[in-house]
Amino acid sequence: MTTAKTTYLGELRTSSIHLQSSSKIISDAPLDNQGKGQAFSPTDCCATSLAMCMFTIMGIHVQKHDFDIIDSFAEVTKTMASDPRRISKIDVKMTVKTSRSLNENEKKALENAAFHCPVAKSLHPDITQAITFSYQ
Repeated sequence: MTTAKTTYLGELRTSSIHLQSSSKIISDAPLDNQGKGQAFSPTDCCATSLAMCMFTIMGIHVQKHDFDIIDSFAEVTKTMASDPRRISKIDVKMTVKTSRSLNENEKKALENAAFHCPVAKSLHPDITQAITFSYQ
């Protein structure tokens, strides 16, 4: 089953539609690579998907352990390298807001779940994944 349809719109912009939900993503090339930078770049989507996947797997974990992480957020910083142009590092600062206090073992289990998300396991090993967690 096809996941998405991506259409090139011209001027270094694409539109992708998730076929199951009809959700839409626009991408633009970044300013430093001949683009307008008016939307997520493809590499921004890749870097951001790491945080999204981590939260998804953490959400599955917390459902099984009777607490939630609603309103938690991540700040994602992507570092590019050149020759060839590629993502060299993704920094993810996870701020985890929990519905109850967690002990160190619970925090470690939650972080372990995040580190084992499919995107983290799919990224090339040359991409540094610098992940930090803080709890509120």
